[in-house]
Amino acid sequence: MITERCIELIKKYEGLSLKPYICPAGYWTIGYGHVLTKDELKEYKNGITKKEAELLLYHDVFKTFFLISPLVNVKLHPYCWDALTSFSFNVGVYAFKASSLRKKINRGEFYDAAEEFMRWVYAGGRKLKGLVKRRREERELFLEGLKLM
Repeated sequence: MITERCIELIKKYEGLSLKPYICPAGYWTIGYGHVLTKDELKEYKNGITKKEAELLLYHDVFKTFFLISPLVNVKLHPYCWDALTSFSFNVGVYAFKASSLRKKINRGEFYDAAEEFMRWVYAGGRKLKGLVKRRREERELFLEGLKLM
């Protein structure tokens, strides 16, 4: 289960573009970080509306959640899921699957797991301020969820 806090967190760090652009990772992207397929690139070449961007975001967030939820075998508070969904939306489901973050969560090492967010602040070998801020906020949301469990 995810909450509106997840959506707002992703919006905050992904930003909104109603026109297609190439993201720092080299992918054609639109809306709130929606990576375009070749067909979508043709379909959305002239841009999208804010409402379409919102629909793409909700689709992508729920898809991310449903892909990561079977990878976690312990009970978590929705805020923890919000943090993990935002993280996985950004770094990718496969990166989350292979991560020490996930492994520590599944071992019940929740507070050690929370520290793992801060390892994911590099892009192209450089530490990015935006990723530091995002990971810190995801970490805090995860810890808030732990306190409520």
